[in-house]
Amino acid sequence: MSNRNNTELVLETFSKAFEKEKDVTGLIVHSDQGTPYTSYKYHDMLPKVGAQISMSRRGNCYDNASLESFFSHLKVEGLYPYHISTVEEAQMRIEDYIYFYNNYRPQRKLSKLTPVQYRNQLGVGRGVS
Repeated sequence: MSNRNNTELVLETFSKAFEKEKDVTGLIVHSDQGTPYTSYKYHDMLPKVGAQISMSRRGNCYDNASLESFFSHLKVEGLYPYHISTVEEAQMRIEDYIYFYNNYRPQRKLSKLTPVQYRNQLGVGRGVS
């Protein structure tokens, strides 16, 4: 986590993710058109590891509808019910919720399976956690 959403934060986040998941060939990374995602460094980094860049159309919130839905659930279920007083506690709550969402929260749009169960059913190699 960081106090600023900037290119360095985005690049560091992806670097950590790529250390954990070595082969990301074919991965499609969707983002909005925010400054970190339009930078040269970002556009150079992803193709080098075999990932493809996907970007929302300017001013079209529907391109990110699934992610916006997740963030809504994160806030309502994982953050708002708690009195969070530190950045460390916020990070812990977010990490715990992402794990819960992927492994234990059934999704109507996934035939009432969790994201991990759905991916496993499809035979997708990467686990989500």
